[in-house]
Amino acid sequence: MLLWLTQLLHHYFHGFFVFHYITFRAILSALTALFIALLIGPRMIRWLQANQVGQMIREDGPQSHLQKAGTPTMGGAFILLAIAISVLLWADLSNGYVWIVLLVTLGFGAIGWIDDYRKLILKNSKGISAREKFLWQSIIGIVAALILYFTATNPTVTQLVVPFFKQAVVPLGWFFIVLTYFVIVGSSNAVNLTDGLDGLAILPIVLVGGALGVFAYATGNAEFAKYLVIPYVPGVGEVVVYCAALVGAGLGFLWFNTYPAQVFMGDVGALGLGAGLGIVAVVVRQELALLIMGGIFVIETISVIMQVASFKLTGKRIFRMAPLHHHFELKGWPEPRVIVRFWIITVILVLLGLATLKLR
Repeated sequence: MLLWLTQLLHHYFHGFFVFHYITFRAILSALTALFIALLIGPRMIRWLQANQVGQMIREDGPQSHLQKAGTPTMGGAFILLAIAISVLLWADLSNGYVWIVLLVTLGFGAIGWIDDYRKLILKNSKGISAREKFLWQSIIGIVAALILYFTATNPTVTQLVVPFFKQAVVPLGWFFIVLTYFVIVGSSNAVNLTDGLDGLAILPIVLVGGALGVFAYATGNAEFAKYLVIPYVPGVGEVVVYCAALVGAGLGFLWFNTYPAQVFMGDVGALGLGAGLGIVAVVVRQELALLIMGGIFVIETISVIMQVASFKLTGKRIFRMAPLHHHFELKGWPEPRVIVRFWIITVILVLLGLATLKLR
């Protein structure tokens, strides 16, 4: 929106040409999203408290969590609002990648919002049934995959890039649709499972989102893509503006979500942001890099799968409680220790993921 305005104004004052640079608009996008989140965060928290939209705590979980009962949740709504406003202000709205990334994020966020609304406001403990939630996630995921597949302008857009191997790409053909679907839906649910402690999920989301922004910039720049031996996808560089907004909004939310949390993001935030990471990884052709950088999300998900499978097959549990972060809590780790150590692991994994740009 503002890009269009600056394009008109730069004919009268050449200083406005700086807005044509993606990097400059990405900085403005991050700062705008951060400011919006910090501005509306306290107001939303007060509204949630006034309407008694509080977190419900599992009685079989760590006893330290019982004191969190009633903490305002659905805070992810102001993260998505900050991202949407910032992207609409600073991104090139004629770019199709920007729209598909933003709409997938908001679409999954809407699913989470309805689930939270039913649980916390309508007091329906079941919220959206697992089958209904999966159905709507699948519809959005498949539609996004089909759009990307049928609008692909060259074979590069549908090839799988293998990290650490120079020019190692796998032509996917129609299997691109299947992979895209699983990346989007899987990433969304993995982040949702990880969102169980104060600040545990949001900083890894910020770190991975920022790293994907680096991939987006390199992938959308012909010279950088050639130098780094990665696929060049024309137009995808504009997704950097979205990634920057995610980073800014995420940091703004962390201001209120850090231990002890004043607000939780709820499904509206976790499902939306998780799907956002997934769709960005797809459009920048770095699905496997996402697997590396989002290793915490992967491990948390695997811990749940292993726990359920073990209990159904043998009647025994592998972990004291799943997801994995609860296992460490029940072993006696203080919550801040679990959170910070998971953050440190994410920093290492993100740096490893970024190293794949050069180590080939």
